[in-house]
Amino acid sequence: MGASSIALSGIHAASLRLDTAAHNVANIETPDFRRQQTLQRTLEPAGVATSVTQSDTMGAALERDLVDQQAASYEYMAALGVIRTENRMMGGLLDEKA
Repeated sequence: MGASSIALSGIHAASLRLDTAAHNVANIETPDFRRQQTLQRTLEPAGVATSVTQSDTMGAALERDLVDQQAASYEYMAALGVIRTENRMMGGLLDEKA
């Protein structure tokens, strides 16, 4: 797997994590609400798989969801940085060969 494939799986994971946290915040006033949470697992040989599950406990955890939103935005930006770096490296290699 190339670096961009790994980064794309990270972008997908960060997007899903952000969507899940936003869903939790939007439904904080819903009666009998159970939070959603994202689970991630490493894929072989590289990358990450992400899924959404429902929490066993009822009620909100606003502080957790706000931290998840911030962390997901940092993860997203880091993965984009990997893709940008790979593109610059490939451009440099092409210039070298030309």
